[in-house]
Amino acid sequence: MAARFAFQIHRTDGKARRSTFHTPHGSVEMPAFAPVGTAANVKTLEPRDLTELGISILLANTYHLYLRPGHRLVERMGGLHNFMGWDGPILTDSGGYQVFSLAHRRRLDDDGVTFRSHIDGSAHRFTPERVIAIEERLGADIAMVLDECAEPLDPDYLAQALARTHAWAERCKAAHSRADQALFGIVQGGIYPDLRAESARILTGLDFPGYAIGGLAVGETKEQMYATLDATCPHLPIHKPRYLMGVGAPEDIVEAVARGVDLFDCALPTRIARNGALLTPVGRLNIRNARFAEDSRPIQEDCACYTCRTFGRAYLRHLFNGGEISGLRLATIHNLHFMQQLMERIRAEISLGTFASFQSRFLRDYRITDQRIRHEQRRRRVEASEASPSS
Repeated sequence: MAARFAFQIHRTDGKARRSTFHTPHGSVEMPAFAPVGTAANVKTLEPRDLTELGISILLANTYHLYLRPGHRLVERMGGLHNFMGWDGPILTDSGGYQVFSLAHRRRLDDDGVTFRSHIDGSAHRFTPERVIAIEERLGADIAMVLDECAEPLDPDYLAQALARTHAWAERCKAAHSRADQALFGIVQGGIYPDLRAESARILTGLDFPGYAIGGLAVGETKEQMYATLDATCPHLPIHKPRYLMGVGAPEDIVEAVARGVDLFDCALPTRIARNGALLTPVGRLNIRNARFAEDSRPIQEDCACYTCRTFGRAYLRHLFNGGEISGLRLATIHNLHFMQQLMERIRAEISLGTFASFQSRFLRDYRITDQRIRHEQRRRRVEASEASPSS
């Protein structure tokens, strides 16, 4: 299949961009959110569900697919698209984050990283060239370079990790040969503006077709994340897509779009769905809560997803409390529909030139989890104070 990659910016509103990224397996309207299908599957869903939800791009994990079922088997099955029955665009990460998160199970050097499988403890070796060979056999539309995702708050080690990341990026680019696969570079540097600027300068000099921002949502505060995006995005090419890796909280997406990010991926919406946390325009709703035991309303009154059109909160609570698998599936459908609607609304607001006012309204109304916890704790303290006898 001939390469058909192109990135078009249709409208800007401040730093927010309304764009399209064309790939051999279809176009991705951006800003976009990619659900995570770690092992070539979005948990509890099928490809037809994703199509009905309007999902345009999926992420799969190189580390996990390398270990099981193996990249050679996937290649023999006709590549990742054919293997998993998905004909839309796919992005494979390099597996670097997963390998480096193994900590006591891996050994790092300038040539690559040796690690032990979390499945059976067997020893394996990733080098930049090895990772590219695996990703090429998997056959995704977008592949990521191997990088080192280091502790974001340690500037001394980050400088060492950056040198390794940049050398590996150059080796990945030299090893990459598939014309029908776009290889993206990954900007690292923790929360330090000078390191981020240096990383962006070196990687843009290698002229990748797209750039990811890695090493965020790994322990820093939201304020530090946003400040890092402020310091990074201006150093990335305007005419190429920008991908913020591993970020999927709705409030973070809105903030990142305002800073010029085009693409997101995260397991958060699907993971919290399987734990009974449902996304709404005012924050998360815990469907296991006893107050929903006789609540016939849908999760979200104006939601058009299958779950909200068909079932009430009481029934969903019953499914979760009874351990029914269908509860996990219905919750996942709703949360991914919520994310799709959020991205569609963002694109529409940018096209209309009204994104800034939408951003203000959304962030005013959407209560993040920590805020909800603090609000609940404060409410309980007030109630306890009012119930206690005066001194």
